[in-house]
Amino acid sequence: MTWVAWVVFVVVDVVVIGLMYVFWRAGKARLRMFEAWAARHGWRYEALDRELAKRWRGTPFGAGHDRKATEVLAGEYAGRPALSFTYVWTVGGGKSETTHTAHVVALFLPAVLPALELTPEGFGARLAKAFGGQDVQLESEDFNRAWRVETSDLRFAHQVLHPRLMHRLLEPDFARRNVRIEGDAILGWTGGRTVLDNVFPLMSRLAAVADAIPDHVWLDRGASPPRRQGDRPRSAPTWGTPAP
Repeated sequence: MTWVAWVVFVVVDVVVIGLMYVFWRAGKARLRMFEAWAARHGWRYEALDRELAKRWRGTPFGAGHDRKATEVLAGEYAGRPALSFTYVWTVGGGKSETTHTAHVVALFLPAVLPALELTPEGFGARLAKAFGGQDVQLESEDFNRAWRVETSDLRFAHQVLHPRLMHRLLEPDFARRNVRIEGDAILGWTGGRTVLDNVFPLMSRLAAVADAIPDHVWLDRGASPPRRQGDRPRSAPTWGTPAP
């Protein structure tokens, strides 16, 4: 090996080691940022939770392999248990392997509900419908043009997507957002890793949808209607009796 080759080899090694150090420092700084955010808001932080990645089935979950939840934040928002995490999954293999990320937020509900997914209308939605994908049509043409609706229970979809909620979902802050009710949670997600400044704004949109679910939907499933943002505090129940 000539001295020129040796110099190139050493320079490449130095560059690689330098980049590794930069990424390591950036990772440590991001970790401290998440820990500080959690401490400031009274939440808990976990760097990795593989079991959480198996909890839900709909988009973006279930695709690819090596699925995991990272940067997990757990606490309470608007009186509901809440989660935020970066969901990571890999598709393909070898040289064609690609890793994807999504920022997922979830609020937990007082009862298990049928599946209901709202995704923005676009090329992907039109393509899916062209191949037989579901899209529930409601009485608002503006809403039908803006959103694709998929559900496991048509009656539930019509109960939840009443005119007032459809109007709210047409407001600008819901543009290009994704919302799904699955089991005992309502979820939202965006592409990319967690942006801490987006955690509470994303949750506020989910809370707006959850608050708009009519009381009779909860009562039909044996659950008390949850307190909504702005409700007056309820009086404390008598010992041994359930809260109203």
